[in-house]
Amino acid sequence: MNVRRLIRTTATAGAVVLGLTAVAACSSADSGSGSGGGSEDGRLKVTASFYPMQFLAERIGGEHVSVTALTKPGVEPHDLELKPRQAAQLGESGYILYLKGLQPAVDKAIEQSGVKHTVDAATLTSLETHQDEKGHEESHEGHDHGAEEDDHGHDHGSEAGDPHIWLDPAKYAEVAEGVGESLGKADPKNADAYRKNTATLVGELNKLDADYREGLSKTATKTFITTHTSFGHLAERYGLDQEGIAGINPDAEPSPARIKELQTIAEKDKVTTVFFDTLASDRTAKTLADDTGLTTDVLDSLEGITDKSRGSDYIEVMESNLTALKKALGAS
Repeated sequence: MNVRRLIRTTATAGAVVLGLTAVAACSSADSGSGSGGGSEDGRLKVTASFYPMQFLAERIGGEHVSVTALTKPGVEPHDLELKPRQAAQLGESGYILYLKGLQPAVDKAIEQSGVKHTVDAATLTSLETHQDEKGHEESHEGHDHGAEEDDHGHDHGSEAGDPHIWLDPAKYAEVAEGVGESLGKADPKNADAYRKNTATLVGELNKLDADYREGLSKTATKTFITTHTSFGHLAERYGLDQEGIAGINPDAEPSPARIKELQTIAEKDKVTTVFFDTLASDRTAKTLADDTGLTTDVLDSLEGITDKSRGSDYIEVMESNLTALKKALGAS
């Protein structure tokens, strides 16, 4: 049990309750306006839990929505602590888009918000546990996203399966279609615009999926090593093998046994690169790379866009990820 995290979560929950209570009357008035949800200057007020949800809301909602993200750029989403004002913001929303199980503090606040149109992106596609070549649950070095906090103090709430669905363009396209439909229900007068924007975005995501399929179809190796074990859906989609250094926490320290195991895997599978995330330190990746004679590079889990990101939005960063993977895996 991570005591520090438990204390923080308890304190955050208290702040959330206070924030929601303080704005109950105001939120109720807002949520009754317009098309059945909060509005701002005639636009639907949308709250997105973190960047992948924000991207969908902005692209599909277009000029008809006002989108606010709870997780600011550079903040690791899993560690988000809601301030009372952010909790209040939830209650004023006309539409909330989030990913249940990824941010427990957000999940609790949404349950208490009273907002009618709340959409859990996880319900719009499937959340699988992944199998490695030996038939074991893939896993964040044996740790899944179940109800208990894992050994690295990283809690993903009660949802089973891997929540990183946005890193699989095909799954993300399924989510986009569901978001477009649900925005149309929350704001019927602009449903046609949402459908049109959805179709455009899904077309871009389908092209991205095709680029990944083609780019990764012929590679010298199928194995990649990463500090942030969040690419299970991507690996499964394109026939790759993900090996995590220490689990789902990108800053966790690997055990000596895991380091030795990864050295063996790297030699056996002709691994060339150890990947690290833009929102995490590269120290662990560089240490392993130095010990094994490998190089390091960025494989972005896209939990946020910062000035360090290799692209200005989801599409551009995913294209950069593809370039990095093709180089590391020896694509021909």
